[in-house]
Amino acid sequence: MKAARIGLAVRYAAFGAVATAANLAAQWLGLRLYGGVHALALAMAAGTGVGLVTKYALDKQWIFNDRSTGLATHGRKFSLYTLMGVVTTGIFWGMELLFDAISPGGRLRFVGAVIGLVIGYAVKYRLDRKFVFEAAP
Repeated sequence: MKAARIGLAVRYAAFGAVATAANLAAQWLGLRLYGGVHALALAMAAGTGVGLVTKYALDKQWIFNDRSTGLATHGRKFSLYTLMGVVTTGIFWGMELLFDAISPGGRLRFVGAVIGLVIGYAVKYRLDRKFVFEAAP
């Protein structure tokens, strides 16, 4: 039983890292393509969307072993997954913006993003297990 839980934690951390990398890559690309008004907010929103879809696809199959099918079921679960993410996105964005504000030229922005995402994913697992994927381990 303990080995299964450790395996689950390792997979969840690895998928969190993959989604974080996808998120930050989308942000970085967005900031390179557009430097105008609200560039950081737009980049953060784009990164959040990319990370959300990436993490959902991985979590659904490999973390929560959810084999449900059908557009209505999938739509409901993705909507709930996204809703749970609203809470954790506040943590992530808050940390990223804090580190952006306190570092010269925003050089620590992505450090704050990573810290916020780690905290957010820890909270999100519990929310998703309880409210989205009810039969989860």
